[in-house]
Amino acid sequence: MAGSIRVCLIAEGFTDDLLKCVSAIQTNTKTPISIYANGKSNWLSDDLFNSDQVSLTQEKNPLGWGNIVNFFISNNSEDYLIIMDPSTIFLDDPIPKTLEALDAGFQGAGWKGGLVNLQDEWRSTEDKGVGEVDVLFSYFFAFDRNFIQKAGGANPSAKYYRNADLELSLAIRAAGGRLIQIDLPLEQGRHHGYYDTDPDYREKNSKKNYQRILERFRGKNEILSPRR
Repeated sequence: MAGSIRVCLIAEGFTDDLLKCVSAIQTNTKTPISIYANGKSNWLSDDLFNSDQVSLTQEKNPLGWGNIVNFFISNNSEDYLIIMDPSTIFLDDPIPKTLEALDAGFQGAGWKGGLVNLQDEWRSTEDKGVGEVDVLFSYFFAFDRNFIQKAGGANPSAKYYRNADLELSLAIRAAGGRLIQIDLPLEQGRHHGYYDTDPDYREKNSKKNYQRILERFRGKNEILSPRR
């Protein structure tokens, strides 16, 4: 029997794109959706979605990416959670294939990912296509909620998403979990979290996140998936 699953979205403005994302999810699946509206109090109308499928949390004080992921982990009870960016659009239902991978013994499954580049001394990753991977990206990143909770969750120091999803991936692998990249019926629109973020802020926090990865994991090749 397949485990239960929930889609978790972090909203930070760009309401039209959020509505498009949610509408595509609802068109293709009955999977419950949790939205964390970050940044300012009540910028989304409480009745915006008018659906039992969608729950909305709005907090006045903004949280960083790691703390929002941990909020989802702590405040939901499903077996699996999907951390998904609102720029990702369902073209069909990706849930059955995602559940198949997770129920088969992987602790994380996602749409895009890769292997740590050992020749580059862990400074980059390589997309090797579908198969077991070292890291998954948060465009669509499903994981075993209880497993990642026991592994310590996301790093609260991760204010910005970029590279924080890699750190979360490697934490799962360091705890003995396995990750798999799979083909899914998804497409990506404009990723506002990258393209519409102040470049100095983006680069500063991306670098901070990756520096933590190097300090925590570089050289621990035993936690990595088989090379391919």
